[in-house]
Amino acid sequence: MANQKNYDSDFCGSLPLHHVNMIQPHGYLLVLIRDGFSIIQASENVADLLGKPVADVMNTPFSQYISENEISRLQSRFVAEDKVPLMLTVNNQRVLVLVHTKEKYIILELEKAEENLERSFVDVFQEVKYSMAAIDAASSVQDACNTAIHELKSLSGFDGVMMYRFDDNWNGTVIAEEKEEGLEHYLGLTFPASDVPKQARQLYLKNPYRLIPNRNYAPVRLFPVLNPLTNSFTDLSDCNLRSVAAVHLEYLESMYVVASMSIRVICNDRLWGLIACHHKTPHYLNFEICSMFELLSGVISNKITSIINKEEYDFVNTLQSQRVMLTAQVYAENNITKGLLHDEGTNILNLFKATGAVIFLNGKSATYGDVPSEEYLENLSLWLQGKVIDKVYATNHLADAYDEAFNYTEQASGMLVIPIDSLAGEYIVCFRPEGIHTINWGGNPNQAINFEDDGRNYHPRNSFKLWQETVKHTSLPWHEQELNVAETLRSFIFEFKTRQLA
Repeated sequence: MANQKNYDSDFCGSLPLHHVNMIQPHGYLLVLIRDGFSIIQASENVADLLGKPVADVMNTPFSQYISENEISRLQSRFVAEDKVPLMLTVNNQRVLVLVHTKEKYIILELEKAEENLERSFVDVFQEVKYSMAAIDAASSVQDACNTAIHELKSLSGFDGVMMYRFDDNWNGTVIAEEKEEGLEHYLGLTFPASDVPKQARQLYLKNPYRLIPNRNYAPVRLFPVLNPLTNSFTDLSDCNLRSVAAVHLEYLESMYVVASMSIRVICNDRLWGLIACHHKTPHYLNFEICSMFELLSGVISNKITSIINKEEYDFVNTLQSQRVMLTAQVYAENNITKGLLHDEGTNILNLFKATGAVIFLNGKSATYGDVPSEEYLENLSLWLQGKVIDKVYATNHLADAYDEAFNYTEQASGMLVIPIDSLAGEYIVCFRPEGIHTINWGGNPNQAINFEDDGRNYHPRNSFKLWQETVKHTSLPWHEQELNVAETLRSFIFEFKTRQLA
């Protein structure tokens, strides 16, 4: 295959997952008017909690079901922007409540509390503190990931836990896993972006975790269908109880998974990866454990961010040091070509991890390292001029833009162009060789979404067996910081050349 396809899905990414108008049945949902706390919408199973059919609950004040003191406690939570938990006695039952404050209304997610839910603070703190310390002790991203899934599996009791990391195209590769017998192993496999489409990825920025205790659940609708205040579906984006798309439940069934939990990993305010927890039978986690997962999601994210930022800092420092040495050599030689293609110390190849380079300057060309033929370079120079490349330009798949490059992929699959004077055809060009690599997909990514004959109903792929894709005619990608250094170098060379001509 010449180049890797983008497997993200515009179709799946446009589905309104936050407007499903249904919840999972292990809890209840109420929508209250902010002024007066009257119930204007509720899940149809609310009779189990409030003792009345859902239609009879409409427009009744919530104060009918809880004490005045608890109404005051509930009201005190309305000032918070994030969802806030509290324990209430609702209709003589102990209930855990998550409060979501909206502009016009309040959403309450309610779950009946277990008798042993409120363990001592010391017990909970000990477990979390130990896991936090173990994660914080990791010295690399891989160590952090391995430690994280081990701790989460121990805390949650799930049969399997795995972490996968997103690439630039939102495909996710499994980089760590721990599983019991009976679950398929996916370590090293890559899953296409359509498995976690754009809309779902956006929801993970609002919710640290997503719990499905039993994929065989019967969804519970909200009554009435439309929110009376907005005349539209109530936005359930940040609700833990929000029902799950049928296609995802079918996806879990193909994995032989009955219960599932997903935990986000954030790096520099961007979704970096997900931790997926799977169980072969129904598996309910109480709010205490979910809260621990929410806390550890932040700990894991912070640790990975810290390691990645440190690596990035060291990488940038090395680049900048080499750039300074390179500019010093240009000054010492009083010559751009000799300074950049120096045989001793650093040179343009060291700086950009290239294997070949050519400098078009003053009507001449000078090469260094492994480069294509002279004829190819001449044609490339004309192509660059025709494209009016007047800013730093980089590609790791040159053959996609320049047909003649197919004949020289071993030497020049990747190209970095630093223009000196594009009108005069003066450029610095660095080449990277082809790096043929194989992607081990979890199932055929071309069959990730399968539509029925009606073109409306669709299903996920039902096999996650190894499917290999060989990617050719590509080089290692150019790092964003390398492009920044290239731009800095371009400015220096332009000024140096201008002073020489003055």
